[in-house]
Amino acid sequence: MIQWIDKLGGLEAFGIFSLCLFVAVFTASMVLAFCLKKPFLKNMGALPLEDEPAETESPKSHPL
Repeated sequence: MIQWIDKLGGLEAFGIFSLCLFVAVFTASMVLAFCLKKPFLKNMGALPLEDEPAETESPKSHPL
């Protein structure tokens, strides 16, 4: 496998670096995802996506 990488010439370091970086980030994200606790995930899943406004006012003038 390393023999064909040696024949690339010039840009092989970038290819190897990007492949190693991808594998490292992917592995780290998978480890993090599998290490999360189920109660934490249920708590985060129950949070609202957007804040509900406390009062329903129509903005009549902007204070600029």
